[in-house]
Amino acid sequence: MRNSKTLKRIREGGVVRCANLGNYIPPFIAHAARAGFDCIWLDLEHRAMDIREIQALMAHFRLYDIDCLLRAPTLEKTGLYRYLEEGATGLMIPHVSTAERARELVQATKFPPLGDRGLDNAGFDSDYRINENQLEYVDWANRETFLVVQIETPQAIENIEEIAAVPGVDMLFVGPGDLGLRYQLEGDADGSRLEAAFERVAAAAKAHGVAWACPSGTPEDMKHRRAQGAQFLANCGDFMILKHGLIDAANMFEGLD
Repeated sequence: MRNSKTLKRIREGGVVRCANLGNYIPPFIAHAARAGFDCIWLDLEHRAMDIREIQALMAHFRLYDIDCLLRAPTLEKTGLYRYLEEGATGLMIPHVSTAERARELVQATKFPPLGDRGLDNAGFDSDYRINENQLEYVDWANRETFLVVQIETPQAIENIEEIAAVPGVDMLFVGPGDLGLRYQLEGDADGSRLEAAFERVAAAAKAHGVAWACPSGTPEDMKHRRAQGAQFLANCGDFMILKHGLIDAANMFEGLD
């Protein structure tokens, strides 16, 4: 059973280096690991993969020793912890706007005494140990897997202190796309409400001893979020890398005609 690089970085007070993956591209995992990333955010909210594709990717995550933070497309209890049994290091859940929802997620993804996750101990996550030392497995799973709740609505910001205080929530992830859109629809033309929301999340995370995270696309923004206390930054993904890589390659043909 492998230990989480994400949690190691956080426990040491460092910053987690994360890349995003939304397509079935096994080599992306190898290259991200070799480049020094700690974690890949595998997006199954907006992208669909069948279970065999997910299982194949999980083998690559294990082979190249890099964490998989899987953004789940379901809230169904057994569906969530099956992703952990398949080898996901962490689960990220979109649109968590209340402490009640956060507590439900802890119940689904953490073993007792934190939650009520069902015990198998025969999956890829436990190296197929098949009931060998269940207490060791449960202790490892609660210690080395993590639950991330996405803060993406004004309601979530209003409830952020309660959400951050829920035992078993390991990280708060600000989703500036969804959150910013909702603030814009409420008249936030200059982004000041969104920036205030970042500050509020940072304060709640510090007060309750949990990490917080966000996407961050420029060196300047990364430094700003890190100064606010962010310990997990996602700064690239397969879509933008492919787009910009192809544009750069096409531009090399300029002047050859």
